[in-house]
Amino acid sequence: MSTIHSHWGDWLPREVAAADPACLTVWYLGCNGFLVKGTDGTVLMIDPYLGGGDPPRTVRMIPIPFSPESIASCDAILATHEHTDHTHGPSQAPILERTGATFYAPDASIEVAVDDERWSETHAVVPEQLVTVEEGERFSVGAIDVTVEQAHDPDARHPVSFLVSEGEAVFFHGGDARPSEAFSDIGSRYDIDLGALAFGSTGYLDTGDAEGPRYTEWYAGPNDIASAASQLELSRLLPTHWDMWRGLTADPRSIHDHCRSAAHPQLVEVAQIGERIPVLR
Repeated sequence: MSTIHSHWGDWLPREVAAADPACLTVWYLGCNGFLVKGTDGTVLMIDPYLGGGDPPRTVRMIPIPFSPESIASCDAILATHEHTDHTHGPSQAPILERTGATFYAPDASIEVAVDDERWSETHAVVPEQLVTVEEGERFSVGAIDVTVEQAHDPDARHPVSFLVSEGEAVFFHGGDARPSEAFSDIGSRYDIDLGALAFGSTGYLDTGDAEGPRYTEWYAGPNDIASAASQLELSRLLPTHWDMWRGLTADPRSIHDHCRSAAHPQLVEVAQIGERIPVLR
C-alpha cells in the first residue's frame, strides 16, 4: 500500500476515465507530469511524480493530484530521465502493479527501478513491465504512437524526449532538456502542435549540510525556453516545472515577452495543475 495521500481524492482520475476526447488530449499534473488520453481510450502517463520532495533541499509547492491507488486504468508510463521527480517508485510502481501498465524509459531510469529502488521486490512489478528505450525507437500503445528522441539535459545521465501522436495531433515532451542541436533536428522533422518544456528560475537550495544553500540552475530560463521552442518550431508552448519547487518557482507569463519576435512558438499556453488541454486547437 502506498503512503502517498492526495487531498484531491480521485476526482482527476475519474475525470480522465469519463472523458471521450475528440483528439489526443493531455492533463497537466504539475511538475513535469502528464496524463495523456487517446480517442480510443488509451491512457499514458509521462513523468508522473506524486512525492513531496526531499526537504529542506526540495519542497513541493503544489497539491498531489491523486494517489497511486486511485488509478484504475493505465496502459503505459513514460519516463524522460532518472531524476526522482521523473522516475519515482512510490509514485509509479503501485500504478504498474495495479494496472499491468508497461514502463518505458532510458537505461538510467531502468537502473533506478531495478537496482536502486527494486520495484519488483517492493511491488508486484514483473521484469517484462520495465522496457528500456533508446533514441530513434518507435512503438505504439493502443492508438497512440510514441517516438523516442534526443534531449540535452546536462544534469541527467541519460535523458530522452518523447513525441506522442495520434493522427494529426502531435505532443512533444522534452523532459528537463535545454536548447540544443537535437531540438533543431526534431523541429525540422516533425510538425509539433503542443510542446511541454521545463521552465524555472535559478535559486539557492538548502542542502541541509555544512555547505549551506547552493546556487541551482536546473531548468531553462525565459530566454532558453524561448530558444528551445523556436528550435522545435512549436505551434504552442506549454511551460512545465515552474510551479513545483520552493525557491525555484517562476512566472510562465514572462515567457511571452521573450518570444515576441520569433516565428515559433505561435502561442505560449499556461496551464495549472489538473487542467485539461487538447493537443489540437
